[in-house]
Order: sequence, then C-alpha cells, then structure tokens
Amino acid sequence: MATACAIGVILGGRINFSTSKNLFTSNPKKQKLNRLIDYIDYEYVDDVNTDSIVDLTVNRILENLDPHSVYIPKEEYASVSENMQGDFVGIGVSFYNVNDTVVVIQALKGGPSEKIGIRGGDRILYANGTPLFNMNIPTDSLTRHLKGEINSAVTLKVKRKGTEDLLTFKVKRGRVPLKSVDAAYMLSPTLGYIKVNRFAETTYKEFKKALKRLKKEGATQIALDLRDNPGGYLAEAIKIVDEVLEDEKLILFTKNKSGAVEETYSRREGMLEDGDIYVLINENSASASEVIAGALQDNDRGIIVGRRSYGKGLVQREMELGDGSAVRLTIARYYTPTGRSIQKPYNNGNDNYFKDYMRRYNNGELNNADSIHVNDSLKYTTPKGKTVYGGGGIIPDVFIPKDTDSERAKIQLLMQHGFMNRFVFNVLEEDRSYYNNISREDFKTEVKITEEIVQDFIRFSRMQNISLEVNEHEDLLKRYLKAVMAQQLYGMNAFEKLLNANDPAIEKVLELSKKNQ
Repeated sequence: MATACAIGVILGGRINFSTSKNLFTSNPKKQKLNRLIDYIDYEYVDDVNTDSIVDLTVNRILENLDPHSVYIPKEEYASVSENMQGDFVGIGVSFYNVNDTVVVIQALKGGPSEKIGIRGGDRILYANGTPLFNMNIPTDSLTRHLKGEINSAVTLKVKRKGTEDLLTFKVKRGRVPLKSVDAAYMLSPTLGYIKVNRFAETTYKEFKKALKRLKKEGATQIALDLRDNPGGYLAEAIKIVDEVLEDEKLILFTKNKSGAVEETYSRREGMLEDGDIYVLINENSASASEVIAGALQDNDRGIIVGRRSYGKGLVQREMELGDGSAVRLTIARYYTPTGRSIQKPYNNGNDNYFKDYMRRYNNGELNNADSIHVNDSLKYTTPKGKTVYGGGGIIPDVFIPKDTDSERAKIQLLMQHGFMNRFVFNVLEEDRSYYNNISREDFKTEVKITEEIVQDFIRFSRMQNISLEVNEHEDLLKRYLKAVMAQQLYGMNAFEKLLNANDPAIEKVLELSKKNQ
C-alpha cells in the first residue's frame, strides 16, 4: 500500500516551453545517445527492439533523480490520463469475465447503461453482432468493444436471468464519470462526511456539489476523509482549501531549482470558512492530501485526525515525449505556510525510500504517537503557537493507532484488495431478481450476512489458499461482506457508510464534534 501511495503526484500545468529556450537545442550528450541508438538499429549483429532499450534507459535515468519522477509508456498513457480526467467514454458498466462471458457487476451511476436499464447480473453476449463469449478475449480487448467515440452507438445482446429470450439494448456511448468523491453523507445532525479517493480534474466540482447538499441537510461541520488518498492535481486541492480558509491566507509556496518562490493564497469567500473541519489522514495520505492537511494545520484551522501522512513534498509536471509516452518530472518542492517541507528523505535510494512504511511499523509509530521520530531542527510554530514539524509527513493533532491484530488486518486486506468482490457477486447471483429490486432502505434491515454465508466465504478463501480464523472477528467480516454487497448494488456511498460503522477515527471525530458544538 505504501508503494502504491507513492504513485500519488502533484501535477502542475503543461510545461511552458517559452521559458526554456534551450531545452531542445543540440548538445554532445544528446547526440551521443542518438548515435548509440542508430548504431544498434543499423549495425548490431541481431535485430533489437530499440524502443524497449529507450524505455529502459529513460526509466534508469529517472530512478537516479528521485522516487516520484516517473516514465509513462505510450501503452499506459491513455488509461493514466483517463483516470485523472475524471471520466471516460463508454457504455458505463463494471464487469467480470465469468467463464468467458462478460457479466455486469453494476451499471455505473450516471452512465449510458444505467439510463437504458442494464443491470447487475446481465450477461453481454454480443456487441454489434460480435460474440463476446467463449472467445478467451483479454479484458482490455473486451473493453475496446464497449468503449468508443462519444455518441457512437453499440447494439448489445444481453442474457438476463428469468428471461427466455435475449434482450436488445442500443446504447449511445457517453461520458461516464470516474468519481473521486466516494461518499458524502451525514454522520450526525450537524456533522457531514466527505470521502475523497484522489484529486482528479473533477474533484473540486464533486466536492463542492457534495458540500452544498450536506449543508442543506444541516451540516455545520465537515469531516474530510483523505485516508489512503495518494494525491493528484495540486489545483484541485488548492480550491478545496480555499473553501475553508479566510481570504489572503497562505496555502503553500513552491521553490524551483533557481530558487524562484511562488506563493498561493486563498482568494475567495468559501462555504466552510465558519464551520469546524476535521481532516482524516493516515500513512497512505500523500501529495495533494498533505497540501490540504498542512495548509489547514499551519493556519490553525481545523483538526487533523489519524496517523502521520506519507511525506511527499515534491511537485511534478507532466511532459509529453513526442511518441505517445510522457514523463512526470519533479520541477519544484512545496512548503506549507509555516515554511516546512514535509518530503521524507530519499538520498539512500528509491528501494530504501519505499520501505519507509515497514520502518514505521517496526518502530511502533503506527500504534503509539510517542514513537513518531521528529527532528527538532525542523520545528516550526503556527500563528497561534502550536508546534509542527517538517521532514516527513504531517503529524496529526489527534492520533489514532492502527489496528494491527493479524486476523482483523487480514480480513481488512481481503476487502481492500477486492478479494471479497467475486464471492459477494456469486452470492448476489443466487437470487439476482431479489437483490436487483430491493430498495436501499429495505436492504439495511432485511439483508443479513448469515452464519452460512460466513462459512461459505471461509471455504471460498481456502480454495484460494487463504486460511482465515474468524473467531471473535465474525462481526467485522459480516460488516465488510455487507458493505461490498451494498457497493455492488448501490455504489460507493452505501459502501462507505457501512464500512465506517465503528471506525475509531470516525468515532473520535464524532466525539470532537460534540465537544465543539
């Protein structure tokens, strides 16, 4: 998880080539590399894929710079960009390939398939007459049949349980949102909750929409959950901070290689300037998540709850390389309003850098705030006199220990990494008509995760060589299984609501909220 978190980046705009006049001028170093590639292409005794050599060379160069300067090969660039854009063009379904058949898990909310009535459990057998079953088609090839140009149409032949004949749906492909705000609901009559999973191009828009709705429902306080959020676009994080801080408050500043400093201030009246705010972070909260936590903490605004964050204070800019690939290159460091850099050291190499999570685990800081190592030379003071530290992440105001019980942790990992999804899908398939027609309110009270389902899951796990000793953790397993079931039926908001029941960090925020009212 810590390694995955390192993928989080703070992205600036496109590079301004007018400020880099000599960027592409000829020099001996470039000529040397070009000549070597030409020699290999034309003179080497065997045929060699020089594209792979170039890719390898680029990766090795970047590895020697810092852990967050990365190369994006052209075959990955489209999917990476799509994830950060916040939407894609397609029919809008998530699916499994079950026995060489495309089976819909869920028609995505707001997508074309949901609008025309495609449902979970439907088998998509044909797309424009092309069979999609019994073909051993890779998932990426299946996706190409379902995606396409915006407003283009695809005719689907669908098998639905309980219907004898195939159903025909003509779907006009459209923009399908990839939500970065997973959930927004009320934790109490006055405390709203918003969960952000990354900072994409649409995040601020989603956040503001969620905030408006919660305020209408009575929210005067907000819990902003940035746990496990690896980061993303800096501009989106800044706009969210601007909703919380009064005008003319410093949000952050950046410094590039020439020492040029660029400061960013809050500029407009925000919707959260008066209400209390609680920001939840953990060891996987990185990059733009840390910008928000650091800006609020250094301005004595709100309360940071959780564990020390990842520690990424570098700014990347994405630059295309001319062949469909791109590089995200570190161009600056950012600093919180008090002047601290929260970038953890990387001078001992990337491998050592990405093992930081295990060091934290082994030294006990995930369980005890007193075990967090701080450097007194990196001590800073906020305007109201609170002491904060630089040098590797944001240390929260209120510490929440990590649950390190091995069996509970194993159950949590099985849920987080999608292992439960296929099992739950199979449970839903046993009575798809019932589950597809039950309301969300009835689901809360009527649907129970029985002892039989628990035992079936334990057997399912054993078939995958995973041994589970549920014992006193049966209630946790039942809650997670029902949360995954809610996700497949109703989406992420329902999932998070069930998942957060009895969450220690949420309970602490509720306690703080009552005190501050």
